[in-house]
Amino acid sequence: MQKLSLEALVRRHVTRASETDPGRSSETIYGGHEHTLRQTLIALRGATEMSEHESPGEATVLVLQGRIRLHAGGASWDGMPGDLLIVPPDRHSVEALEDAAFLLTVAKTE
Repeated sequence: MQKLSLEALVRRHVTRASETDPGRSSETIYGGHEHTLRQTLIALRGATEMSEHESPGEATVLVLQGRIRLHAGGASWDGMPGDLLIVPPDRHSVEALEDAAFLLTVAKTE
């Protein structure tokens, strides 16, 4: 069994995101390309964005810190700590309204 502290990872990655030019830091904490399920912790500096992209499968975003906005198909949803956002199958982007961290969970469909 493996145990991780999401709080410690959030602190580390929010700090890294604030210190990098693109304003982003991430780490896959479970799974990967060889697994169906993948969980990635992503931190974004406030006022930065993950540009529009496709999802490789079903996905959710669990906001751990800060506030984000998920954009897809002309609609948007705001998330704050504790909110779980279901990522639509459309192309989408994520905007950090302030320094933020979230857990992206993807179940690949092939």
